[in-house]
Amino acid sequence: MSEIEHFMPLLMQREEEGALAPLLSHGRVHFLWIKYSNLYLVATTLKNANASLVYSFLYKTVEVFSEYFKELEEESIRDNFVIIYELLDELMDFGFPQTTDSKILQEYITQQGNKLETGKSRVPPTVTNAVSWRSEGIKYKKNEVFIDVIESVNLLVNANGSVLLSEIVGTIKLKVFLSGMPELRLGLNDRVLFELTGRSKNKSVELEDVKFHQCVRLSRFDNDRTISFIPPDGDFELMSYRLSTQVKPLIWIESVIEKFSHSRVEIMVKAKGQFKKQSVANSVEISVPVPSDADSPRFKTSVGSAKYVPEKNVVIWSIKSFPGGKEYLMRAHFGLPSVEKEEVEGRPPIGVKFEIPYFTVSGIQVRYMKIIEKSGYQALPWVRYITQSGGKLWLRSQLWLRPDP
Repeated sequence: MSEIEHFMPLLMQREEEGALAPLLSHGRVHFLWIKYSNLYLVATTLKNANASLVYSFLYKTVEVFSEYFKELEEESIRDNFVIIYELLDELMDFGFPQTTDSKILQEYITQQGNKLETGKSRVPPTVTNAVSWRSEGIKYKKNEVFIDVIESVNLLVNANGSVLLSEIVGTIKLKVFLSGMPELRLGLNDRVLFELTGRSKNKSVELEDVKFHQCVRLSRFDNDRTISFIPPDGDFELMSYRLSTQVKPLIWIESVIEKFSHSRVEIMVKAKGQFKKQSVANSVEISVPVPSDADSPRFKTSVGSAKYVPEKNVVIWSIKSFPGGKEYLMRAHFGLPSVEKEEVEGRPPIGVKFEIPYFTVSGIQVRYMKIIEKSGYQALPWVRYITQSGGKLWLRSQLWLRPDP
Protein backbone atom coordinates (compact mmCIF):
# COMPACT_ATOMS: atom_id res chain seq x y z
CA MET A 1 0.00 0.00 0.00
CA SER A 2 2.93 2.36 0.65
CA GLU A 3 4.11 2.11 -2.99
CA ILE A 4 1.65 4.82 -4.07
CA GLU A 5 3.71 7.36 -2.09
CA HIS A 6 6.39 7.11 -4.80
CA PHE A 7 3.98 8.08 -7.58
CA MET A 8 3.74 11.89 -7.23
CA PRO A 9 7.52 12.50 -6.74
CA LEU A 10 8.19 10.26 -9.75
CA LEU A 11 5.56 12.08 -11.84
CA MET A 12 7.00 15.51 -10.98
CA GLN A 13 10.54 14.33 -11.69
CA ARG A 14 9.59 12.97 -15.12
CA GLU A 15 7.63 16.15 -15.87
CA GLU A 16 10.71 18.29 -15.15
CA GLU A 17 12.83 16.02 -17.36
CA GLY A 18 10.27 16.25 -20.17
CA ALA A 19 9.95 12.45 -20.17
CA LEU A 20 6.40 12.10 -18.82
CA ALA A 21 4.65 8.91 -19.97
CA PRO A 22 1.27 7.28 -19.21
CA LEU A 23 3.15 4.41 -17.56
CA LEU A 24 5.75 5.04 -14.83
CA SER A 25 7.84 2.41 -13.05
CA HIS A 26 9.45 2.39 -9.61
CA GLY A 27 11.43 -0.75 -8.89
CA ARG A 28 9.17 -3.71 -9.70
CA VAL A 29 5.96 -1.65 -9.45
CA HIS A 30 4.32 -0.12 -12.53
CA PHE A 31 1.97 2.88 -12.23
CA LEU A 32 -0.65 3.24 -15.01
CA TRP A 33 -2.36 6.59 -14.57
CA ILE A 34 -4.79 9.10 -16.09
CA LYS A 35 -5.54 12.69 -15.11
CA TYR A 36 -9.13 13.87 -14.86
CA SER A 37 -9.75 17.49 -13.88
CA ASN A 38 -7.43 17.98 -10.87
CA LEU A 39 -7.35 14.29 -9.92
CA TYR A 40 -4.94 11.47 -10.72
CA LEU A 41 -6.40 7.96 -11.00
CA VAL A 42 -3.61 5.43 -10.64
CA ALA A 43 -3.55 1.65 -11.07
CA THR A 44 -0.57 -0.35 -9.79
CA THR A 45 0.69 -3.72 -10.97
CA LEU A 46 3.70 -5.99 -10.48
CA LYS A 47 2.92 -7.96 -13.65
CA ASN A 48 3.05 -7.28 -17.37
CA ALA A 49 -0.68 -6.45 -17.27
CA ASN A 50 -2.96 -5.73 -20.24
CA ALA A 51 -2.50 -1.95 -20.43
CA SER A 52 -5.58 -1.41 -22.65
CA LEU A 53 -7.75 -3.19 -20.08
CA VAL A 54 -6.30 -1.11 -17.22
CA TYR A 55 -6.88 2.23 -18.98
CA SER A 56 -10.38 1.19 -20.04
CA PHE A 57 -11.11 0.37 -16.41
CA LEU A 58 -9.75 3.74 -15.18
CA TYR A 59 -11.91 5.67 -17.66
CA LYS A 60 -14.92 3.52 -16.75
CA THR A 61 -14.27 4.35 -13.07
CA VAL A 62 -14.35 8.07 -13.95
CA GLU A 63 -17.64 7.50 -15.78
CA VAL A 64 -19.21 5.69 -12.80
CA PHE A 65 -18.03 8.30 -10.27
CA SER A 66 -19.31 11.11 -12.51
CA GLU A 67 -22.73 9.40 -12.68
CA TYR A 68 -22.85 9.30 -8.89
CA PHE A 69 -21.35 12.67 -7.94
CA LYS A 70 -22.16 14.75 -11.08
CA GLU A 71 -18.85 16.64 -10.76
CA LEU A 72 -15.78 14.47 -10.14
CA GLU A 73 -13.23 16.56 -8.26
CA GLU A 74 -11.23 16.49 -5.03
CA GLU A 75 -14.14 17.79 -2.93
CA SER A 76 -16.56 15.13 -4.18
CA ILE A 77 -14.00 12.42 -3.32
CA ARG A 78 -13.61 13.77 0.23
CA ASP A 79 -17.37 14.03 0.73
CA ASN A 80 -18.15 10.50 -0.50
CA PHE A 81 -15.48 8.23 0.96
CA VAL A 82 -17.97 5.57 2.09
CA ILE A 83 -19.72 5.30 -1.30
CA ILE A 84 -16.38 5.26 -3.13
CA TYR A 85 -15.16 2.31 -1.03
CA GLU A 86 -18.42 0.47 -1.77
CA LEU A 87 -18.16 1.24 -5.49
CA LEU A 88 -14.52 0.13 -5.73
CA ASP A 89 -15.46 -3.09 -3.94
CA GLU A 90 -18.01 -3.84 -6.69
CA LEU A 91 -16.02 -2.45 -9.62
CA MET A 92 -13.06 -4.76 -9.00
CA ASP A 93 -12.34 -8.01 -7.16
CA PHE A 94 -8.83 -9.40 -6.70
CA GLY A 95 -7.54 -7.22 -9.54
CA PHE A 96 -10.26 -8.23 -12.03
CA PRO A 97 -12.94 -5.77 -13.25
CA GLN A 98 -16.46 -6.85 -12.25
CA THR A 99 -19.68 -4.80 -12.45
CA THR A 100 -18.88 -1.51 -14.21
CA ASP A 101 -22.36 -0.52 -15.37
CA SER A 102 -23.42 2.53 -13.34
CA LYS A 103 -27.16 1.89 -13.88
CA ILE A 104 -26.87 -1.58 -12.32
CA LEU A 105 -24.64 -0.31 -9.49
CA GLN A 106 -27.19 2.37 -8.63
CA GLU A 107 -29.76 -0.34 -7.90
CA TYR A 108 -27.96 -1.43 -4.75
CA ILE A 109 -25.37 1.28 -3.96
CA THR A 110 -27.33 4.46 -3.35
CA GLN A 111 -26.21 7.95 -2.37
CA GLN A 112 -27.11 6.92 1.21
CA GLY A 113 -25.00 3.80 0.90
CA ASN A 114 -23.36 4.26 4.29
CA LYS A 115 -26.80 4.13 5.99
CA LEU A 116 -27.93 0.82 4.49
CA GLU A 117 -28.58 -2.04 6.89
CA THR A 118 -26.48 -5.06 5.98
CA GLY A 119 -29.40 -7.43 6.43
CA LYS A 120 -31.51 -5.57 3.85
CA SER A 121 -28.86 -4.75 1.26
CA ARG A 122 -28.97 -7.42 -1.39
CA VAL A 123 -27.23 -7.74 -4.75
CA PRO A 124 -29.88 -7.61 -7.51
CA PRO A 125 -30.19 -10.75 -9.67
CA THR A 126 -29.18 -8.67 -12.70
CA VAL A 127 -25.53 -8.91 -11.68
CA THR A 128 -25.54 -12.71 -12.03
CA ASN A 129 -27.87 -12.88 -15.06
CA ALA A 130 -26.68 -13.62 -18.60
CA VAL A 131 -27.93 -10.09 -19.47
CA SER A 132 -26.11 -8.25 -16.68
CA TRP A 133 -26.63 -4.80 -18.26
CA ARG A 134 -30.46 -4.75 -18.11
CA SER A 135 -32.84 -5.26 -15.19
CA GLU A 136 -35.99 -7.36 -15.47
CA GLY A 137 -39.51 -5.99 -15.06
CA ILE A 138 -38.94 -2.59 -16.73
CA LYS A 139 -42.24 -0.97 -17.84
CA TYR A 140 -43.06 2.16 -19.86
CA LYS A 141 -46.42 3.56 -20.92
CA LYS A 142 -44.90 4.78 -24.20
CA ASN A 143 -42.23 2.60 -25.81
CA GLU A 144 -39.65 4.59 -27.78
CA VAL A 145 -36.06 4.37 -29.05
CA PHE A 146 -34.03 7.47 -29.95
CA ILE A 147 -31.01 6.93 -32.23
CA ASP A 148 -28.26 9.55 -32.65
CA VAL A 149 -25.67 9.08 -35.41
CA ILE A 150 -22.82 11.45 -34.49
CA GLU A 151 -19.80 11.88 -36.78
CA SER A 152 -16.59 13.80 -36.07
CA VAL A 153 -14.45 14.96 -38.98
CA ASN A 154 -10.68 14.99 -38.40
CA LEU A 155 -8.77 16.94 -41.04
CA LEU A 156 -5.19 18.12 -41.44
CA VAL A 157 -4.70 20.72 -44.17
CA ASN A 158 -1.33 22.31 -44.97
CA ALA A 159 -0.62 25.93 -45.88
CA ASN A 160 -0.98 25.15 -49.61
CA GLY A 161 -4.53 23.89 -49.12
CA SER A 162 -3.71 20.20 -49.61
CA VAL A 163 -5.51 17.69 -47.35
CA LEU A 164 -2.82 15.65 -45.54
CA LEU A 165 -5.10 13.62 -43.26
CA SER A 166 -8.79 12.93 -43.54
CA GLU A 167 -10.90 10.58 -41.45
CA ILE A 168 -14.40 10.31 -40.04
CA VAL A 169 -14.95 8.91 -36.54
CA GLY A 170 -18.58 8.02 -35.87
CA THR A 171 -20.67 6.80 -32.94
CA ILE A 172 -24.23 5.53 -32.77
CA LYS A 173 -25.89 6.36 -29.45
CA LEU A 174 -29.25 5.10 -28.25
CA LYS A 175 -31.74 6.32 -25.67
CA VAL A 176 -34.02 3.37 -24.91
CA PHE A 177 -37.41 3.52 -23.21
CA LEU A 178 -38.70 -0.02 -23.82
CA SER A 179 -40.63 -2.39 -21.56
CA GLY A 180 -39.63 -5.96 -20.79
CA MET A 181 -36.59 -7.65 -22.33
CA PRO A 182 -36.74 -6.64 -26.01
CA GLU A 183 -34.37 -7.75 -28.76
CA LEU A 184 -33.39 -5.03 -31.23
CA ARG A 185 -31.98 -5.40 -34.73
CA LEU A 186 -30.32 -2.44 -36.38
CA GLY A 187 -29.75 -2.25 -40.13
CA LEU A 188 -27.17 0.08 -41.72
CA ASN A 189 -26.09 0.64 -45.32
CA ASP A 190 -22.97 -1.44 -44.62
CA ARG A 191 -20.97 -2.26 -47.78
CA VAL A 192 -19.97 -5.75 -46.59
CA LEU A 193 -23.64 -6.58 -45.89
CA PHE A 194 -24.65 -5.31 -49.33
CA GLU A 195 -21.96 -7.51 -50.94
CA LEU A 196 -23.18 -10.56 -48.99
CA THR A 197 -26.78 -10.02 -50.09
CA GLY A 198 -25.92 -9.04 -53.69
CA ARG A 199 -27.29 -5.50 -53.49
CA SER A 200 -25.96 -2.42 -55.25
CA LYS A 201 -23.01 -0.83 -53.41
CA ASN A 202 -23.73 2.71 -54.69
CA LYS A 203 -25.16 4.11 -51.46
CA SER A 204 -23.21 1.94 -49.01
CA VAL A 205 -20.30 2.83 -46.67
CA GLU A 206 -17.29 0.73 -45.67
CA LEU A 207 -16.99 0.74 -41.88
CA GLU A 208 -13.55 0.25 -40.27
CA ASP A 209 -12.43 -0.31 -36.66
CA VAL A 210 -15.98 -1.14 -35.54
CA LYS A 211 -16.36 -1.39 -31.74
CA PHE A 212 -19.57 -2.54 -30.06
CA HIS A 213 -21.20 -2.29 -26.63
CA GLN A 214 -21.09 -5.57 -24.73
CA CYS A 215 -24.81 -6.14 -25.43
CA VAL A 216 -24.23 -6.81 -29.17
CA ARG A 217 -24.08 -10.45 -30.27
CA LEU A 218 -20.67 -10.49 -31.97
CA SER A 219 -21.03 -14.01 -33.41
CA ARG A 220 -24.19 -12.92 -35.26
CA PHE A 221 -22.43 -9.84 -36.63
CA ASP A 222 -19.43 -11.91 -37.80
CA ASN A 223 -21.73 -14.38 -39.59
CA ASP A 224 -24.19 -12.12 -41.44
CA ARG A 225 -23.38 -8.52 -40.30
CA THR A 226 -26.65 -8.30 -38.33
CA ILE A 227 -26.43 -5.95 -35.34
CA SER A 228 -28.64 -7.79 -32.83
CA PHE A 229 -28.79 -6.91 -29.12
CA ILE A 230 -30.82 -6.64 -25.91
CA PRO A 231 -30.23 -2.98 -24.96
CA PRO A 232 -29.50 -1.45 -21.55
CA ASP A 233 -32.19 0.87 -20.24
CA GLY A 234 -31.67 4.59 -20.93
CA ASP A 235 -28.61 6.15 -22.63
CA PHE A 236 -25.68 4.16 -23.99
CA GLU A 237 -23.23 4.05 -26.91
CA LEU A 238 -24.10 1.11 -29.14
CA MET A 239 -21.09 1.26 -31.47
CA SER A 240 -18.27 3.35 -32.87
CA TYR A 241 -16.59 3.20 -36.26
CA ARG A 242 -14.00 4.93 -38.44
CA LEU A 243 -13.84 5.71 -42.16
CA SER A 244 -10.66 6.71 -44.00
CA THR A 245 -12.55 8.80 -46.53
CA GLN A 246 -11.23 11.82 -48.39
CA VAL A 247 -13.54 14.70 -47.43
CA LYS A 248 -13.20 18.39 -48.12
CA PRO A 249 -13.17 20.78 -45.13
CA LEU A 250 -16.77 21.69 -44.35
CA ILE A 251 -15.71 25.15 -43.16
CA TRP A 252 -12.79 26.41 -45.23
CA ILE A 253 -10.45 28.94 -43.64
CA GLU A 254 -8.02 31.33 -45.31
CA SER A 255 -5.88 33.67 -43.24
CA VAL A 256 -3.42 36.46 -44.03
CA ILE A 257 -1.07 37.64 -41.28
CA GLU A 258 0.78 40.94 -41.72
CA LYS A 259 3.49 41.47 -39.14
CA PHE A 260 5.06 44.93 -38.86
CA SER A 261 8.37 44.63 -37.00
CA HIS A 262 8.55 46.26 -33.54
CA SER A 263 5.04 47.61 -33.98
CA ARG A 264 1.95 45.51 -34.62
CA VAL A 265 0.43 42.44 -36.26
CA GLU A 266 -2.74 42.40 -38.33
CA ILE A 267 -4.70 39.20 -39.00
CA MET A 268 -7.43 38.67 -41.58
CA VAL A 269 -9.42 35.42 -41.44
CA LYS A 270 -12.00 34.36 -44.03
CA ALA A 271 -14.37 31.45 -43.30
CA LYS A 272 -16.54 29.81 -45.95
CA GLY A 273 -19.16 27.09 -45.49
CA GLN A 274 -18.56 24.30 -48.03
CA PHE A 275 -21.64 22.24 -47.21
CA LYS A 276 -25.20 22.25 -48.54
CA LYS A 277 -27.11 25.53 -48.33
CA GLN A 278 -30.04 23.91 -46.54
CA SER A 279 -27.73 22.82 -43.67
CA VAL A 280 -26.56 25.12 -40.86
CA ALA A 281 -23.45 24.76 -38.67
CA ASN A 282 -24.11 25.68 -35.04
CA SER A 283 -21.75 26.84 -32.26
CA VAL A 284 -18.85 27.52 -34.62
CA GLU A 285 -15.55 28.40 -32.88
CA ILE A 286 -12.48 29.38 -34.91
CA SER A 287 -9.27 29.55 -32.83
CA VAL A 288 -6.55 31.71 -34.40
CA PRO A 289 -3.08 31.64 -32.74
CA VAL A 290 -1.37 34.98 -32.06
CA PRO A 291 2.16 35.88 -30.83
CA SER A 292 2.61 35.36 -27.07
CA ASP A 293 3.85 38.95 -26.59
CA ALA A 294 0.88 40.56 -28.40
CA ASP A 295 -1.26 43.13 -26.56
CA SER A 296 -3.94 45.81 -27.12
CA PRO A 297 -6.35 43.64 -29.17
CA ARG A 298 -8.94 45.14 -31.53
CA PHE A 299 -11.44 43.15 -33.59
CA LYS A 300 -13.88 43.64 -36.43
CA THR A 301 -16.19 40.80 -37.55
CA SER A 302 -18.83 40.57 -40.28
CA VAL A 303 -20.78 38.16 -38.05
CA GLY A 304 -20.44 36.78 -34.52
CA SER A 305 -17.94 38.00 -31.93
CA ALA A 306 -14.20 37.67 -31.30
CA LYS A 307 -12.33 37.59 -28.00
CA TYR A 308 -8.67 37.33 -27.02
CA VAL A 309 -7.68 34.49 -24.69
CA PRO A 310 -4.18 35.50 -23.48
CA GLU A 311 -3.54 32.35 -21.41
CA LYS A 312 -3.82 30.26 -24.61
CA ASN A 313 -2.40 32.90 -27.00
CA VAL A 314 -5.41 32.62 -29.32
CA VAL A 315 -8.28 34.67 -30.67
CA ILE A 316 -11.59 32.78 -30.57
CA TRP A 317 -14.10 33.84 -33.21
CA SER A 318 -17.57 32.57 -32.23
CA ILE A 319 -20.42 32.27 -34.74
CA LYS A 320 -23.73 31.02 -33.40
CA SER A 321 -25.20 30.02 -36.78
CA PHE A 322 -23.24 29.47 -40.01
CA PRO A 323 -25.40 28.55 -43.09
CA GLY A 324 -23.86 26.54 -45.93
CA GLY A 325 -22.38 28.53 -48.81
CA LYS A 326 -21.94 31.70 -46.74
CA GLU A 327 -18.63 33.57 -46.32
CA TYR A 328 -17.59 35.69 -43.33
CA LEU A 329 -14.59 37.85 -42.37
CA MET A 330 -12.78 38.64 -39.14
CA ARG A 331 -9.99 41.20 -38.73
CA ALA A 332 -7.76 41.43 -35.66
CA HIS A 333 -5.16 44.04 -34.75
CA PHE A 334 -2.54 43.53 -32.02
CA GLY A 335 0.28 45.69 -30.73
CA LEU A 336 3.80 44.21 -30.41
CA PRO A 337 6.58 45.27 -28.01
CA SER A 338 9.42 47.39 -29.43
CA VAL A 339 11.93 44.72 -28.32
CA GLU A 340 11.25 41.39 -30.02
CA LYS A 341 11.74 38.02 -28.35
CA GLU A 342 14.94 36.25 -29.32
CA GLU A 343 13.45 32.77 -29.70
CA VAL A 344 11.60 31.91 -32.90
CA GLU A 345 7.98 31.04 -32.18
CA GLY A 346 6.26 28.09 -33.86
CA ARG A 347 3.05 28.54 -35.80
CA PRO A 348 0.29 26.44 -34.23
CA PRO A 349 -2.63 25.39 -36.42
CA ILE A 350 -5.91 27.26 -36.76
CA GLY A 351 -8.61 25.17 -35.07
CA VAL A 352 -12.26 24.95 -36.10
CA LYS A 353 -15.10 23.52 -33.96
CA PHE A 354 -18.69 23.18 -35.14
CA GLU A 355 -21.78 21.00 -35.18
CA ILE A 356 -24.13 20.37 -38.12
CA PRO A 357 -27.43 18.69 -37.18
CA TYR A 358 -29.33 16.39 -39.58
CA PHE A 359 -26.20 15.85 -41.69
CA THR A 360 -23.57 13.09 -42.05
CA VAL A 361 -20.41 13.33 -44.11
CA SER A 362 -19.96 9.60 -44.65
CA GLY A 363 -23.47 8.98 -45.98
CA ILE A 364 -24.22 6.33 -43.34
CA GLN A 365 -27.94 5.61 -42.97
CA VAL A 366 -30.09 3.72 -40.48
CA ARG A 367 -32.12 1.51 -42.83
CA TYR A 368 -34.29 -0.09 -40.16
CA MET A 369 -34.71 -0.74 -36.44
CA LYS A 370 -36.70 -3.88 -35.60
CA ILE A 371 -37.97 -4.35 -32.05
CA ILE A 372 -39.00 -7.84 -30.97
CA GLU A 373 -40.56 -8.42 -27.54
CA LYS A 374 -42.71 -11.34 -26.37
CA SER A 375 -45.64 -9.06 -25.43
CA GLY A 376 -45.65 -7.80 -29.06
CA TYR A 377 -46.02 -4.07 -28.29
CA GLN A 378 -45.38 -1.40 -30.94
CA ALA A 379 -42.48 1.03 -30.42
CA LEU A 380 -41.40 4.18 -32.26
CA PRO A 381 -37.76 4.58 -33.37
CA TRP A 382 -36.51 8.16 -33.91
CA VAL A 383 -33.25 8.87 -35.82
CA ARG A 384 -31.11 12.03 -35.75
CA TYR A 385 -27.85 12.69 -37.64
CA ILE A 386 -25.14 15.11 -36.39
CA THR A 387 -21.73 16.06 -37.82
CA GLN A 388 -19.09 17.65 -35.58
CA SER A 389 -15.54 18.87 -36.06
CA GLY A 390 -12.95 16.55 -34.60
CA GLY A 391 -9.26 17.35 -34.39
CA LYS A 392 -7.20 20.41 -35.30
CA LEU A 393 -7.03 21.83 -38.79
CA TRP A 394 -3.81 23.24 -40.18
CA LEU A 395 -5.45 25.59 -42.62
CA ARG A 396 -4.29 27.85 -45.40
CA SER A 397 -2.31 30.76 -44.01
CA GLN A 398 -0.18 33.46 -45.65
CA LEU A 399 2.34 35.38 -43.56
CA TRP A 400 3.66 38.75 -44.68
CA LEU A 401 6.57 40.36 -42.82
CA ARG A 402 6.88 44.07 -43.37
CA PRO A 403 9.05 46.80 -41.85
CA ASP A 404 7.02 49.47 -40.12
CA PRO A 405 6.60 52.40 -42.58
